[in-house]
Amino acid sequence: MSWSQRLPLIAILRGIKPTEIHQHLPLLIEAGFEAIEIPLNSPDWQISIRDAVQHYSSKALIGAGTVLELSQVDTLAELGCQLIVTPNINPEVIKRAVSYGMVVCPGFATATEAFSAIAAGAQNLKLFPSHCFGPDYVRGLKAVLPKDVPVFAVGGITPDNLHQYIAAGCIGAGLGGDLYRAGQSPEKTQQQAEAFIKAYRDTQK
Repeated sequence: MSWSQRLPLIAILRGIKPTEIHQHLPLLIEAGFEAIEIPLNSPDWQISIRDAVQHYSSKALIGAGTVLELSQVDTLAELGCQLIVTPNINPEVIKRAVSYGMVVCPGFATATEAFSAIAAGAQNLKLFPSHCFGPDYVRGLKAVLPKDVPVFAVGGITPDNLHQYIAAGCIGAGLGGDLYRAGQSPEKTQQQAEAFIKAYRDTQK
């Protein structure tokens, strides 16, 4: 999708509360993030995603993570969610999200899972957990995966190792605990956001 060609980094805000949305999302967007994911195992995620969509969807792709069920996809569509991220490959979930016009980034670990996701209509893929596989595994997968399907590295990605996954063939990454941890200060979020943005831009020089 076009957004991933500009800044292909997904901010994962696992554990964020509705009262913290307006503290952290503006900082991420100002830093340059164009995709923000609120996992469904966060407190009151329906409220957080609703508010994020209402206030920030014109500036960033607002998404949901850890999406496992068709009913969740339906609820997210009603909330105006634009991005669906999953930890697994469920073809029915992928198809339902695509039918709503959502960008889908499902989690996979093997070539078989990747091709199942693509067959279901996934426009992107998420190698998870990336740090357990490493850049060499990415290179092996990229040799057989379609070149027009972006692969994101997710799990254990830091400003220091991001370049290794980009060099191996990932278009970008989903950033979790090294970007945001539940309860951290807005100042910490800004600091980490800027570190990741710099790390990515350094890979493009």
